[in-house]
Amino acid sequence: MTRLLVAGALHPTGEALLERLKTQGVDVTYVTDPAPTAYLPYLPQADALVLRTQPLTAEMIATAPDLKIVSRHGVGYDAVDVDALSARGIGLAIVGDVNSISVAEQAMMMMLAGAKQALEAHFATRGSEGFEWNWRNLLRAREVYNKRLLIIGYGRIGRRLAKMADGFGMHISAYDPYLSQMGAWPEGAAQEVTDLSAALAEADFISVHIPAAKGALLDRAAFGKMKRGVVICNTARGGVVDEAALLAALKDGTVAAAGLDVFQSEPPALDNPLFSDPRVILSPHIGGLSNEAAERMACACVENALNFVEGRIDPALIVNHEAINGS
Repeated sequence: MTRLLVAGALHPTGEALLERLKTQGVDVTYVTDPAPTAYLPYLPQADALVLRTQPLTAEMIATAPDLKIVSRHGVGYDAVDVDALSARGIGLAIVGDVNSISVAEQAMMMMLAGAKQALEAHFATRGSEGFEWNWRNLLRAREVYNKRLLIIGYGRIGRRLAKMADGFGMHISAYDPYLSQMGAWPEGAAQEVTDLSAALAEADFISVHIPAAKGALLDRAAFGKMKRGVVICNTARGGVVDEAALLAALKDGTVAAAGLDVFQSEPPALDNPLFSDPRVILSPHIGGLSNEAAERMACACVENALNFVEGRIDPALIVNHEAINGS
């Protein structure tokens, strides 16, 4: 009998799947409490772990002698110690392409809202926040048609965004050094660029779709290379865009508007100075959390855990497949 531990609440469709699994002989422990350590008392008995947003450190992994697979409810794994899993031969699975539509739509929405200055228009219509109806005569709303979009990171999400932006008549380029090094640039709407500095200088819109790394990619130096009036969107990971540098660029007019779904610290402090600027569109890291995407993720992460235990998972979904020798 597989002992499956689920840490974090799932979409109702995922919960229904857990109930069906119980009738099929799977021992399911479902911990809906989102606290980072709420699931730890049950970890020593688990064969398989489905993990939402909680951290999983080497010390935590050491308490789970029978653990074989960790299945993430998503595609990111910043809070998981992959090396510690690999050292034990424990697999780390991600859900694959289940939320790229949702994230790409979020990015497209934020770009449109930034171009049309949606929040300023909202306040002007209401006659609030220092705005009035005659704000309309300032002609601050812009079109995305015929503008240059730079997509940083051309994976599944970036490619979906490119298709959407192509429908709006934008000129699309993408920067992805990994794909460029592979020499296999995918067909589609985006033109490959390898010089990020030059691409930043030409872009009217920039949308970020790369994983977190050490240091911000869009820092003060990067903002210094951008043309005046650019619109920035980050639906990838907090820290990829330096928030202090973004704030300075908003103040000096380099950035006309920004859309942020992710933050350097989450949840962000309520006194974050970006929050007081009506040119900044905010959302609480929901890019991949549409109802439809959450349903797909809930089922996929549970199925990945069981499929790994049964030896029939797609190896492409195992982050550390080579490290664990395909186990």
